[in-house]
Amino acid sequence: MMNQRKVGNILAGCALAAGALSGMLHAQANGYIKPYGKPSNAGVFINGQYVGPAHRFTLSEKYPAPAGEVEVSLRDPRYEDFTAKVKVEPNKTAKIHYTMKMLEPPKPPFGRLRLGGGEPESFISVAAGDVGAVYVNDHFYGYVDELNNAGGGLLLNPGTYNVRVASQKFGEIQKTVTIEANKVTVIPLVGQ
Repeated sequence: MMNQRKVGNILAGCALAAGALSGMLHAQANGYIKPYGKPSNAGVFINGQYVGPAHRFTLSEKYPAPAGEVEVSLRDPRYEDFTAKVKVEPNKTAKIHYTMKMLEPPKPPFGRLRLGGGEPESFISVAAGDVGAVYVNDHFYGYVDELNNAGGGLLLNPGTYNVRVASQKFGEIQKTVTIEANKVTVIPLVGQ
């Protein structure tokens, strides 16, 4: 007859093996989404969750997605959202070809909103590679790295906006900002 210690070790080993098998099956249950289209810097959302930009450095990005039917949306503030249902197969890449319809451009005057390196017009990019989402009044407007360079940023009409940054490097930042015509408003990512 086995003693309790041996039985406990056998049970622990079985649990470990079951966990490893479950992990392998879960990993096999995932596939990928790869978007191709314009605008290339649109944000990709899988089942409502932001995963990153469609393209970076002129290359299409590839994102993990659960196997089965998923909803993929592409968003850019200058275009109508593009949404499609896509069947994702385990360990396969589902390609999405999209073209988004341009919205009527806003009318001037504009002010500029950008993310900074801690100083009003820092030329140092502290967010290189950060594809965390930037939301203005709860609408996706881009990602951190593309809004963190002097001379860049978002052109917005004068007014007050709620800005939320979900940075991979700096965490969650929420600010209410007032944009003035022909002025730059900088939200610092460091030294807050």
